[in-house]
Formats: sequence, structure tokens, C-alpha cells
Amino acid sequence: MAQLWGGRFTKETDKLVYQFNASIAFDQRFYKQDIEGSMAHVCMLAKQGILTKEEMQAIVKELTDISREVEEGTLEITEEYEDIHSFVEANLIKRLGDVGKKLHTGRSRNDQVALDMKLYTRLEVLYTDVLLKDLLKVLLRIMEENLDTIMPGFTHLQKAQPITLSHHMGAYFEMFKRDRLRLKDIYARMNYCPLGSGALAGTTYPLDREYTAEILGFYGPTLNSMDSVADRDYLIEFLSALATIMMHLSRFCEEIILWNSNEYQFVEMDDSYSTGSSIMPQKKNPDIAELVRGKTGRVYGALMSLLTTMKGIPLAYNKDMQEDKELAFDAMDTVKHCLALFTGMLDTMKFCKEEMRKSANNGFTNATDAADYLVNHGVPFRDAHGIVGQLVLQCIEQKIALDEMPLSQLQAVCPAFEEDVFEAISMETCVNKRLTVGAPGREAMEQVIALEKEYLSKEWQDEEAKKWK
Repeated sequence: MAQLWGGRFTKETDKLVYQFNASIAFDQRFYKQDIEGSMAHVCMLAKQGILTKEEMQAIVKELTDISREVEEGTLEITEEYEDIHSFVEANLIKRLGDVGKKLHTGRSRNDQVALDMKLYTRLEVLYTDVLLKDLLKVLLRIMEENLDTIMPGFTHLQKAQPITLSHHMGAYFEMFKRDRLRLKDIYARMNYCPLGSGALAGTTYPLDREYTAEILGFYGPTLNSMDSVADRDYLIEFLSALATIMMHLSRFCEEIILWNSNEYQFVEMDDSYSTGSSIMPQKKNPDIAELVRGKTGRVYGALMSLLTTMKGIPLAYNKDMQEDKELAFDAMDTVKHCLALFTGMLDTMKFCKEEMRKSANNGFTNATDAADYLVNHGVPFRDAHGIVGQLVLQCIEQKIALDEMPLSQLQAVCPAFEEDVFEAISMETCVNKRLTVGAPGREAMEQVIALEKEYLSKEWQDEEAKKWK
């Protein structure tokens, strides 16, 4: 058992205790971050004269080789080691002897793991943002192609007013845009380097924490060594953002599942993103949408787990915090997979435009516009509301749409109706006369699409990448 702390102990750790305590099974996934942090640390130690230039170069070379060999599969990370830090350091010492033992000068596993987790999470924030941007590009394409695709808008799952598919997709565009803004905010708050904080109280070595932070692409060092090793706020924030992303995906999936049903027939799923039934040959199931909806609870669970773990931990580091990794890693992987699959499913989906329009027309979604028509002809709104309600009841009895009712029948209920009512309550008029910012009218949507294109042309990651260099 390779341990970094055995000098104080006279007995070997019980095997079950060792296994329970070990984290190598899951923290091995950030071996690159551990090595990256170690390289930055030794470069700083050499700059400060704590290591010689030759010692620094030898350590960096071997760390580079270890990273490459793990990547190539010629060096295996095994459970012989307690954690990824032990693995890296033990292999370095095996290759360099006493020089390798100098790697950990001025450093604790507490600030080391804090750095590794922050580096790993920072990268995951960027990966997730890229996937969100890919989804937004697909949504924007659908919006541009469907400015005139009329469909019903819903409240309470009841048909409410006519909108366009472009407008409906625009609502999700705004949701996922906010998700990206959250990631940007999280990145800005988390991007400070904990390395050099030691176990909790810093170190007596003359470390240059600003230099280490600069090498690793951070804005600067963290300002309190106790908080540095005890902080997992950034991870809680990221899991919260991931949970919100999944909530948005799940809502979208719920609608797609409904739209794919025989009762709606608004969409047809591409064969590559559908499955069949083992017994019912006619079935074409939206399994991807259902799985994304189902996996949302899994991501919620990771967030609640970490919040619960952290709620009673006194300063500074405690072993409980090792529990920040497994479910967090699973949540990160889950969201990335869901975003990629959902984007592919949406990109290949066929929209049944005629069915959408027919549904809007048959659902009396122009009833509000009929009431507005009467208001514009001098009828008080509350009276107009009641009149149109009577007309809808008659339409239901006759199984016709509101704009299919003869003018004579309309006038029998209210003489204020004139021939121009049919133009006023047509689906196109109902949609396109709504021109306020954020409304579904074509002119309003064209303005919004132009703004969304401008938004997608800007890339906050580009500015961050410059700082890394």
C-alpha cells in the first residue's frame, strides 16, 4: 500500500479501512490536472530558489513522461495507491529517487486536491458551455426556418393563443442562453488558485502564489488558506447549473414526447434517435427524450448529495469532502451526454407543420383576438369576452372553427361583427400583429433572431483562452 503519511504510524492500516479511505478508484480521472498542478508547483519552487533549475527540469520531464505513459496505457493506475497524488509522486520517486521526493515541498494534499478538483471542474464548465452553444445553433436554425410555421401556444396544457414554431423554440433559446451565462459567472467566481494554501495555514516556504496562479491560467491566488482547502462552493454552483440545464432539457423532452404522440403528431423522430417495441411493430418510441427526462433526477441527486455533505463541516478540510467527486463526475458526464444526444435528436427531427396549424385553428386560439376585435368596435372588454365565449360554445356544438362561422351567425350574437372580422381573426393576423419585443410576430421575431445571431458571434471563452496562454 503506497502511502505518503506512514512515518507517524507503527501499525499497517487495516485493509478494509484502507479501501474505505482510498479514492484512487475515482480520482484517477484527474491525473492530468494533478500532473499539471505539480509541474506549475515545481516551476515556482525553482523560480523561488527552493529547487535548482536542474531538479525542476528533471521533475518536469518525468511528470511529462508519466502523463504520456498513462495516456498511452503503458503505465497503469492501480489500487495499490491510495489516491492519484500518491500514484504520481510514488512513480516520480521511483524514477528520480531523492529528487522526486522534493516535489511535495511547500504543499499539502489538501491544497493539491483542491487545485485538482478546481482545474477539472473549470474544464468541465468550458466543455458544457460548448455543448450548450451547439444546441443554441440548432435552435436558431429552426427559428429562422419557421418564422411562419403557425402552432398553438399552451397554458395549462390547453390551447391558448396562436404562435409560431420559431417563437416556441425561442423560449428554449432564452433558457439555454441563461444556462451559458450561469456557467460564465461560475467560471469567473471559481477561477482563483488554492495551491500554496498548505493543509490550512499556508507554509513557511517563500512561495510565489501569484506566479503559480498565472501559470495555471487563474486570475490570481485565493486569499484565505482555510477557505481555499474547505471551499466547494464552485462545485455546488456548477452542479446547480447542471441541474438547471437538465430541468430545461427535461421540459423540452416532455414537450417532444407529447408532440410525438398520435394525439399531437407535431413531430416525427428520426429513425436514428428512436427505438421500436419488442412486441408492437407499429411503435416508434422517443426513448432518447424519455431517458434525458429520467436522468434529470440523477443530476439533482448529485447536487443534493454535495449540499448535504457540506452542510455540517467545520473549517478547514475534513475527509467528508472526498465525497465531492463520484456523484459530481457522474453528473458532469450525464449532462454532457444528454446535451450531445438531445442536440442530435432535435437537429434531425421533422416538424409536421400542417398538423401544427390545424391544431391551432381547431383549438379556438384566435378567441382572444375575436374579443379584441369587438373592443376595437366599441364593445367593453368584459362584454366582448362573454360574447366570444358564447360563440365558442356554438362552434363546439357545430364542430367548426371560429373563423368558419358565417357572418350572419356572428352578427346574431353581436351586431358589431363586420366582414373584416375574418381577416382580423385569421391565424396569420393573430400572430403577426403582435409586434412588441418578445412577441411571436414575424417582424418582432426577425429582430430577436438578429440579436441572437449577434450573441452567438461573441465568445467569452476566447478571452479566457488568451489569459491561459
